[in-house]
Amino acid sequence: MMKNVKKGKTHKILIVDDDESILDSISMTLEDEGYFVSTTPKGEETYKIVDEFMPDLILLDILMSGKDGREICKNLKKDENTKNIPVILISAHPSAAESYHQSGAEDFLAKPFELSSLLTIIESNISKK
Repeated sequence: MMKNVKKGKTHKILIVDDDESILDSISMTLEDEGYFVSTTPKGEETYKIVDEFMPDLILLDILMSGKDGREICKNLKKDENTKNIPVILISAHPSAAESYHQSGAEDFLAKPFELSSLLTIIESNISKK
């Protein structure tokens, strides 16, 4: 916790991805950078966690078992309480980059990605908020 105070970052980020190894590596990286992180491998838990955690940014996988991140994003953007939370969609699917705008997401990052690229895109979107 001291890392967060020392670096001066108090932003909260929710990561939603059904790949546990991605959740682990991204959350460790973001925590090392001083962010407060919450994760879930289940897309259907997104809304409940958002209500409780109220993140400053959501990193959301598009293709998860049982849920489509684009639909989750559309629902978040329709809700008065969550519509202003920046959403970055992530996916390894080749056509996902073309469709992310339709969901209302602010940004897109193709998997696999460099962690430095992820940090840059997060900083860029949090600073707009």
